[in-house]
Amino acid sequence: MTMLQHWQQIYDPMGNIWVSSAIALIPIIFFFLALAVFRMKGSVAGTITVVLALLVSLFAYQMPTVMALASLVYGFFYAPVAFGAMGIPIIVAGQVSGVETMEISQMVGRQLPFMVPIVLFWIMAIMDGWRGVKETWPAVIVGGGSFALAQYLTSNFVGPELPDITASIASLVSLTILLKYWQPKHIFRFANEDDSMSENLAAQKQQKYSLAQIAKAWSPFAILTVMVTIWSVKPFKDLFTKDGALHDLVISIKVPYLHQMIQKMPPVVAEVKDYDAIYKFDWFSATGTAIIIAAIITIIFLKMKPKEAVVTFAETINELKIPIYSIGMVLAFAFIANYSGMSATLALALAHTGQAFTFFSPFLGWLGVFLTGSDTSANALFGALQATTAQQIGVPEVLLVAANTSGGVTGKMISPQSIAIACAAVGLVGKESDLFRFTVKHSITFTVMIGIIITLQAYVFPWMIP
Repeated sequence: MTMLQHWQQIYDPMGNIWVSSAIALIPIIFFFLALAVFRMKGSVAGTITVVLALLVSLFAYQMPTVMALASLVYGFFYAPVAFGAMGIPIIVAGQVSGVETMEISQMVGRQLPFMVPIVLFWIMAIMDGWRGVKETWPAVIVGGGSFALAQYLTSNFVGPELPDITASIASLVSLTILLKYWQPKHIFRFANEDDSMSENLAAQKQQKYSLAQIAKAWSPFAILTVMVTIWSVKPFKDLFTKDGALHDLVISIKVPYLHQMIQKMPPVVAEVKDYDAIYKFDWFSATGTAIIIAAIITIIFLKMKPKEAVVTFAETINELKIPIYSIGMVLAFAFIANYSGMSATLALALAHTGQAFTFFSPFLGWLGVFLTGSDTSANALFGALQATTAQQIGVPEVLLVAANTSGGVTGKMISPQSIAIACAAVGLVGKESDLFRFTVKHSITFTVMIGIIITLQAYVFPWMIP
């Protein structure tokens, strides 16, 4: 029996980085067109995209067939981290780039706060045009300003673990206080809301609720927040690390025909490095377990009948079966792109833009989150490349590593996984293409804005860099 040989990634299979990039872009361009132009369902678009990615990896990148198929299966069953719990994206960025985590936290905290009021005004304009902006600007200034200030202070003086939590609390409290003394002139209604709905809302507004009723209504969210926070803090996570007391609860499987059978090559990494492929079934330490426990506690607290809970759970699973498949196919494509070297080809092409790379830098994070659905994964993919490119063009490494994280935030709204989950949550399964077409232009615009901020910080306001 012939033993499978190691395979080294090739980042420029066509002998021209731009031609190679065009080849690597084929699956991505198709996916964009499938959703935005052809209006295919996410599950269909994802399946065809995987087939195209396989063909490119096999015939253009000369990836061994068994490794390509192994990466497909690994990706399909991979459970993505949909959000970076307690600063994990920035911590990972520091680990792969060699830049101090606190410095990255400070730099991100000097980039994203500029976007907060812009995004809020943008949303008001989308919903109700100029009238919406004029009538809600006090709430935008107070809510967005308090969020941005808390985000900046926490990220710069505390660390990366708490900025979004402190910022959210600050914004909620500030808006609550503001609304005690100020109200907009008009109450916004969607076009499809009829008079009866408006009357019901008006009646509800007149009704007074006791503190106990309000607390009970908020209890599911409070319980969920507490449980997810516990699961996200470092002491709890440390229990499941290699030397942790509960490490045995984590089941690790080395993916056959893939684990350390592929080698990453310079300049994507500093030196030749085996590419790990370990499937971790962390059934207890996963955030999903915290959510299940929170659901059980909520059922008990609200005295919900067990039969109703089971029926609700079954209905939810039924609604999510197609989105689950769609997410699996998108992740299968992402893993094929990563293990074949296609993702690295696109990154290297952007790095060839020289001094202009400061503008394109956040687009790497944007691309990474689009592919994987996770800012953490995007930083793991491109954090080291950002640092290396920064050295080559003579700008501080921390600036571009932070740009990868900031750009990733804007990619979240078009991540196929996020879109699939959002559609499933509101009963719009099969409408993924409509949501994608609506959000993609805003996502690209925000990424351009961040690119401008990064470029200004690099060449005009370098004093902002820690």
